[in-house]
Amino acid sequence: MNDTDRNSDRHQAFARVPFMRLLGVRREFSHDGRARLVVDARPELENLIHAVHGGVVATLVDVVMASAAVSKIDFARTAVTLNLNTSYLQPGRGRLTADGEVLAISDEVVQCQAVVTDESGRIVARAVGSFRYLDHR
Repeated sequence: MNDTDRNSDRHQAFARVPFMRLLGVRREFSHDGRARLVVDARPELENLIHAVHGGVVATLVDVVMASAAVSKIDFARTAVTLNLNTSYLQPGRGRLTADGEVLAISDEVVQCQAVVTDESGRIVARAVGSFRYLDHR
């Protein structure tokens, strides 16, 4: 595998994560320290009040922030979660969109923030997190 193939492979790593496929999460973009993910509500992702389960929302903010972090360094390394703080503001229904961005990088630790909105633009959740860069295996 040459360098071009390796770089292309790193850019496509998200699509190979089985859990993201299981949830139906799609990446719209990830570049320059920003990322966007979307997921469409469906019955198997709902909780008892027929909203998208909070665990799905937590996954969205976690992964969108990590995606923003790795895009900041052109996917040369991966990013693992050190800490995640999520505030749920209202139930999420319909298509959810998660936007994440890098706030700061210091000593291999990346600080990020994210927001999840529903299809009407209402804020479902906000999050901040810390991620550590690690080499690909």
